[in-house]
Amino acid sequence: MLPPFYYKDVSEEGLYRNFSEVVERVGDARLRIYLYHIPPVAVVGITTGLVERLLKKYPTAIAGMKDSSGDWNNTRTFLDAFAKSGFDIFPGSESFLLAGLRNGGAGCISATANVNPAAIDRLYREWQKPDADQQQEALNAVRKATGQYVMIPALKQVVAHYAGDPVWTTVRPPLTELTAAQAKKVIDDLKKLGFDMPGLAEAHAKAA
Repeated sequence: MLPPFYYKDVSEEGLYRNFSEVVERVGDARLRIYLYHIPPVAVVGITTGLVERLLKKYPTAIAGMKDSSGDWNNTRTFLDAFAKSGFDIFPGSESFLLAGLRNGGAGCISATANVNPAAIDRLYREWQKPDADQQQEALNAVRKATGQYVMIPALKQVVAHYAGDPVWTTVRPPLTELTAAQAKKVIDDLKKLGFDMPGLAEAHAKAA
């Protein structure tokens, strides 16, 4: 759940009231909210003070957060403050997966998992093994290749290429497709890394 972001520079009290009202109006003990901290997009962010207040009032309804700040120091601050209390903290990029797990994180929530799920899952399961740092470096390289342009069009270009279906390059406005030169650069960079999406073309053909 994003914070309300139409109005900027709102107070922590205002944000607390916003999340509180959602919990109260839903009024169901099964409710589990994951806060979404993404200041590069929303501008309005989530603070440790806000989380502390919400957890005190709603210890089960406020279940965790996704930190898409892109700032490891920020993620580390939340991990240090709340990870041991059972509050799930997910970095918003697999670039911080290993560091997050080593500091009590719950995993990661990343757009790149749409094209590189097996390698991300492997590190999640094997983060205590001796080659974990090498696995993380490999994830970072794929992330760099797919993130050199706007992420969603780039990821759709990757799926289109490995599925053999150009329809996948379609995006909704205001996003636009990668240019031919950009698309070639992304795919060429991935090929240099030995990247592949095994079975995707076959699965896509069967689904069609």
